[in-house]
This record gives sequence, structure tokens and C-alpha cells, in this order.
Amino acid sequence: MTGTLTWTRADEHPELLAEPVLAAVRGVADARVAEIDPELADTAEFCEHYGLPLGTSANCVVVASKRGGETTYAACMVLATDRADVNGTIRRHLGARKASFAPMDLATGMTGMEYGGITPFGLPEGWPVLVDEAVAAESEVVVGSGLRRSKLMVPGKLLTELAGAETLALTR
Repeated sequence: MTGTLTWTRADEHPELLAEPVLAAVRGVADARVAEIDPELADTAEFCEHYGLPLGTSANCVVVASKRGGETTYAACMVLATDRADVNGTIRRHLGARKASFAPMDLATGMTGMEYGGITPFGLPEGWPVLVDEAVAAESEVVVGSGLRRSKLMVPGKLLTELAGAETLALTR
């Protein structure tokens, strides 16, 4: 699954990765990167333009969960063909009274990544990474690189090995 892109080892192209992402993928041979048009970073346009099936892209959704006046954050990985069950499964798993998508400016500010490029690699320490079972089962998935001008391709199983990762059924 490469579509029309040329994928190369990610840590050999630091200019295509946000700083926290580069630190997280350094030495990871299975992480490959490809440069893309930043105007095509949104999943549907990206897949159509570069000839990749929508179901091979995994979106990283930053969720803000609230309980007792305290807000915590988590990253949720779901295939682009699915919808994260934020107000059900994810909220309950995080033990929150309320859960919602984190505001864009907050998500980008906290992660050091660009909107449309947020990835589970290089997230702030302590954030849970909830990986949907369908993502974990994919031999390869396309995820963000921290920047809009590139994408990473990794084995779905690699996402389950990240610090704080848990594999769950996250979709409705």
C-alpha cells in the first residue's frame, strides 16, 4: 500500500517531521515518511489524490475529558472510515463525566504539532493513546507526521506499542 507516494525511512528526513515526532520515531525502522502537498493533508483529499484507500488512514483525535473540575487529554486512533465513540466508550474508559474533541488551538499548542498532522508519536508524556482494534489489525496505516506537509506509514501494531497505548473497540 503505497499509492503514488515515495515512502522512505522517517528518521532520515527530519525536515518532514515535527520536533516531538522526530524524537519519537528516531531509530524506528518501520516508520516511513512521504512528503505531500499541505493543502491535501485532510484525510479524504489526501487518500483520493494519492491513490490510497480511505480505510488505510488512521486519524488521531485529541479528546479532552473532564471530571471533578480537572481536564485530562488522550489521543484516540480510529480508521478514517470509522467514527470515534467519544461520548460513550471513550468517555467511560477515561472515567470522565464529560468528554469532547479538544479545541484545535489547544490540541496543536499542547502537542507542538500542526492541525491536520497530529499523530500519536511524540505526544506529551502521560497522555493515554487509545488505539481502535481495527487500526491495530492493519498491516500498515497512514498517520500524521506532526506537519501538514508529510504523512507517516507504520504497522498498526506499532501504535499499540507506544507508551500509554491501549487497544480497545473505540467506534460505534
